Amino acid sequence: MSLVLNEEQLMFRDAVKRFAAQRAPVGELRRLRDTNDATGFDRSVWKEMAEMGWAGVLVPEAYGGTAFGFVGAGLIAQEIGRNLSVTPFLSTAVVSTTALLRSGAERHKASLLPEVASGEQILAVAFDEHSRHAPFHVATSATRHGDRYALNGRKINVLDAHVADQLIVSARISGPAQDRDGIALCLVDPRTAGVTIERVSVIDSHNATVVKFHDASVAADCLLTAAGAHSLDDSLDAGRAILAAELLGIAEEAFKRTLNYLHERDQFGVKIGTFQALQHRAAHLFCEIELLRSTVLRALQALDAQEEGAARFVSLSKAKACEVARLATNEAVQMHGGIGMTDEFDIGFFMKRARAAAETFGDYYYHADRFAQHAGY
Repeated sequence: MSLVLNEEQLMFRDAVKRFAAQRAPVGELRRLRDTNDATGFDRSVWKEMAEMGWAGVLVPEAYGGTAFGFVGAGLIAQEIGRNLSVTPFLSTAVVSTTALLRSGAERHKASLLPEVASGEQILAVAFDEHSRHAPFHVATSATRHGDRYALNGRKINVLDAHVADQLIVSARISGPAQDRDGIALCLVDPRTAGVTIERVSVIDSHNATVVKFHDASVAADCLLTAAGAHSLDDSLDAGRAILAAELLGIAEEAFKRTLNYLHERDQFGVKIGTFQALQHRAAHLFCEIELLRSTVLRALQALDAQEEGAARFVSLSKAKACEVARLATNEAVQMHGGIGMTDEFDIGFFMKRARAAAETFGDYYYHADRFAQHAGY
């Protein structure tokens, strides 16, 4: 499989690059943080993104989407990372959309996917319950009473739930909490009695919440699937691959800004970019970023082709992305010197987002272990 973009993908990338730089730059993240914006992103900009096809990039054309696939979604994520754009793209357009496509009934797809593609609906996925990613350790319960289910439990690190129109929640309908089987995916209206959503402050100034369920009653037909483990795998792998692409964008932009600084900063009467030690560090980082670029593209291609071993490529790309983004942002702050440590300078925003994105849906250690298991170790 060729690890290059075709002409259509290159044109799409260029359009995404221009839009993100103009309408959702790093300065917008700073504004959202400093004003403590209640939504956490600009709804009008998200609507424009939807009009450009971002929200429906994974949605089939039959439901109003563009069906540009995971490679297309990765190109969007890369520019989101490069500009630190705050959007509900990951939660809504990627993970939730994949969950609906993999496990939703036709009525769910027909009612939700067109509105997702148009930017009218924001969806959030509530999977994690522990500080470390353990998606199949589900204690949240769904107990059936006639034609309804009662949800009880707590989810953490739920992206964009405070502005979501619908939640997709993993809940246990049978078996012990650590069992992979017995997990269902439920579609839950966040306005349902017994559902409490608390927005939390996170280091990267992006949206995260804690969602609690206390005898929250949902109709039985809101169950997307009673065998949710496979759908959960697919949905999370979609998010992991897209996060790897975002981390690639973060690493690229941090490296670019660092190179610019090395060419501008004078010390002892010369540009610091002429120092051999810094040149060696920059050359090493360049090679790591190029390796990550190939790894991410391969994972996205594997998802588009629905390859049997796609999960292995996804974990490889996420693990490598965590490692390279950490290196790139560490080097960026260090090579910028004292100014790199100040809030007035943007480079610190890249470090914060890289750390948060690396932890989301499994960190380096989670995916290194998962890759080893898929490889037979």
